[in-house]
Amino acid sequence: MYIPESFIEELIADDVPSLDLTTHVLGIGAERGRMEYFTREDAVLCGTEEAARVFAKLGVTVVDYLPTGTQLSAGQTFMTVEGTAAGLHMGWKCCLNVFEYYSALATKARRMVELTHAGNPRCHVLTTRKRMPGTKAMDTKALLAGGAFPHRLGLSETALVFDHHLTFYGGLDKFIADLPELRCKLCEKKLFVECSVADAPRLVEAGVDGVQLDKAPADQIAALVPQLRAINPRITIVAAGGVNLTNATEYAATGVDGLATTCLHFAKPLDMSVRMTAL
Repeated sequence: MYIPESFIEELIADDVPSLDLTTHVLGIGAERGRMEYFTREDAVLCGTEEAARVFAKLGVTVVDYLPTGTQLSAGQTFMTVEGTAAGLHMGWKCCLNVFEYYSALATKARRMVELTHAGNPRCHVLTTRKRMPGTKAMDTKALLAGGAFPHRLGLSETALVFDHHLTFYGGLDKFIADLPELRCKLCEKKLFVECSVADAPRLVEAGVDGVQLDKAPADQIAALVPQLRAINPRITIVAAGGVNLTNATEYAATGVDGLATTCLHFAKPLDMSVRMTAL
């Protein structure tokens, strides 16, 4: 996962626009110390690689750390660093924020994957583009660490047709009539359509690669899936809209290939902290 250098610089600059005034006033900046990050609750870890890059810029030595994706138990230490009091304090909070926020996303994603696989081990958890602006890279890393997968990282990937597109195109009937030509234009890409339960059979018969069933009740999807697979055994079926941890197992059990969800982009920060000692 590529995290740009600009992100690392911004993490530091956001919390340390010039100097740590407290450390400077106390005159303790040159003192040597050791800092350990630990978690107070079970978690899927995310962000230690980025924290190591932060500390490297601050002249702090990384003694050891556990990689992103590690399952942590409450009380477990996952990163240890040594350096000056100035460097330790400048990196302390900006890295803790990364750990608490993005480990929370990874942990929530892992839980939803577990719930989904309880209903269907072959069903995948797919995350939408409705993330907090400016968080794309780390958000994606966290959700991958939890076992989820991006639904679409941007508009330049899979062609996904919504009602809004059909409003400008001339409607569903015209789209279906033109589908052979449209598929020629997308010879190296897949063509998906978000649709209702009622329109899905027509679209599968017409030759789309996949359908995204939006806000359809699980019982209706369960009845529809065998019908769609009878038309095209290779069709990809995704359930979307209102899918979350409370109903993931039920939706996965319908036989769909994936669950598209927004809920994983938001999670309460985990309770993590540090122990700092003088050397």
